[in-house]
Amino acid sequence: MEKIIRLQDGARLRAEIEGKGEAILFVHADFLDGGMWRRVMGKFAGNYRVARFDKQGYGASSPALGPICRRRELAAVIAALDLGPLHLVGCSNGGQSSLDFALESPGLVRSLSLVNSSPSGFVLEGAPPPEILEMIAAFERGDFKRASELQVQIWFDGPGRDPATLDPHRLAARAEAAAMNRICVDRNTFFIADSSPLDPLDPPAIKRLAEVRVPTLVVSGVLDYGENCRASRILSNGIPGARFVEMENCAHVPPMEEPELFAGILEEFLNSR
Repeated sequence: MEKIIRLQDGARLRAEIEGKGEAILFVHADFLDGGMWRRVMGKFAGNYRVARFDKQGYGASSPALGPICRRRELAAVIAALDLGPLHLVGCSNGGQSSLDFALESPGLVRSLSLVNSSPSGFVLEGAPPPEILEMIAAFERGDFKRASELQVQIWFDGPGRDPATLDPHRLAARAEAAAMNRICVDRNTFFIADSSPLDPLDPPAIKRLAEVRVPTLVVSGVLDYGENCRASRILSNGIPGARFVEMENCAHVPPMEEPELFAGILEEFLNSR
């Protein structure tokens, strides 16, 4: 069922919710939208109340007009959908905002699942990959088509993986990712809303991992960039009792590349709490 959430500033967020039981909210990566969870979400609707949404600036939600505090946006979605204590499943920056929310509102979170996420306050080591510098340059010269192509290459393919080697399922998922990505790139969402986010968590999550008291799953795509894999290790080592799982044949978005396998990992984790 589609829901439209109206924020206090007048922005509208598109959400989908179905099923009954304990709530799971799926939070998307910042180069996609809530559609990245479509295949995974449906596998849980029989036993859980499941929801996904497009963040402001993504998908069918309102464009972003300035910096946004994503953990507060998340809080607004949880309240509007009346999800109560819930399981949060976030990919990339969706996991980062989920972790920030859990630290700020621990009584509302039953469990955390963080997929190729970095904690707020994480600092990259070494020079950025050249394709990221090329992507930023494409934005600066207004070549949004090239910027989008590079974002898909960076975040879906991962370093050094040739799209020509992908199987038909992955190629179809890649095409879906490219369509989602073009919307937020054309809106320049990340640089407007997220490059200097509003009211970052202070102190940041990287200094507070030991405070997490809920069951936590950390999933890392082996084909992702090394710094993203390092961030996942920091999470799994720092959060008490965290379960760490590597997905061998996936880069940054395992829920799109291997939805069946990812859903099985998530189901086993939720059943073992």
